[in-house]
Amino acid sequence: MNYKIIDTKVLGDETGHLISFEKGSNCPFELKRTFYIFDTVPNKVRGQHANRNSEFILIAISGSCKVKIDDGKNQEIVELNTPHKALYLDKMLWKDMYDFSYNAILLVLTNTNYDESEYIRNYDEFLKEIKND
Repeated sequence: MNYKIIDTKVLGDETGHLISFEKGSNCPFELKRTFYIFDTVPNKVRGQHANRNSEFILIAISGSCKVKIDDGKNQEIVELNTPHKALYLDKMLWKDMYDFSYNAILLVLTNTNYDESEYIRNYDEFLKEIKND
């Protein structure tokens, strides 16, 4: 399955800390879009889709959540619970984000601008496309 955990380098001193993402260093793509998920409804699942062209980096900048990653054959669950641990997801991985803690904020970086046509929102369609690749 094509995903990996990115342990970021935390910079800072007694005044605070920061983490940066740079292409070629800890980000495998050129950043085109950033968004964040917050005020999630308890017991609801976010995501529930795959993307044909988008790669993602997910960071729980506050609180925690779980991400179920599915390549059509295998499923794995990763918990994001610290701002210095990021999750890279390649194209064509089904993703479910859930079990968000109170006041969780999930930051998402991606290599594409938003394009609804590259989303696969039906799991059976996702499985068909994976088999045809």
